[in-house]
Amino acid sequence: MPDDATKPTAEVIELRPAKATKASEKKWGKAVMERGFCVVPSLLLRAQPRLKLTPTQLAVLMHLADYWWDVARKPYPSKKALAERLRLGERQVQRIIADLEKAGFVKRIERIAKHRGKLSNEYDLTGLVTRLKEIEPEFRAVEEEVKWKRRAVARPGLKDRRVDSSTP
Repeated sequence: MPDDATKPTAEVIELRPAKATKASEKKWGKAVMERGFCVVPSLLLRAQPRLKLTPTQLAVLMHLADYWWDVARKPYPSKKALAERLRLGERQVQRIIADLEKAGFVKRIERIAKHRGKLSNEYDLTGLVTRLKEIEPEFRAVEEEVKWKRRAVARPGLKDRRVDSSTP
């Protein structure tokens, strides 16, 4: 048997430290982050009024997003699981999802097992993604305008070149 001292040791070198994980751990704590996290675009939160989402509808969307980890695999939590997380009745969750579907944000896809009958629905969030992509340019334009105005205020005498661009 070879001696442990003669075995080559494998050294693992981390190429890039996980900055996001470290930053989130600094904010929330390592133990909290180890329980998982959900990636959601800030635009969804900022555009809530524009999308005419009630707080409860937004909460349902957030929970659906928490189940959606792979772009190729749609989330399929049960209404019971969503109801327990949200402290709502299953029927309330069903109505909220129906409203989200009517608004075009979610599409319910029935799942049926061959030998076990009906399974929980699968939820396609393509409508929500598409809507966010549609309104993003408007939000970006406003943010750029605000950024330009801040610069203009900081530098007295700075002209708005966009307005004066037609003059020689």
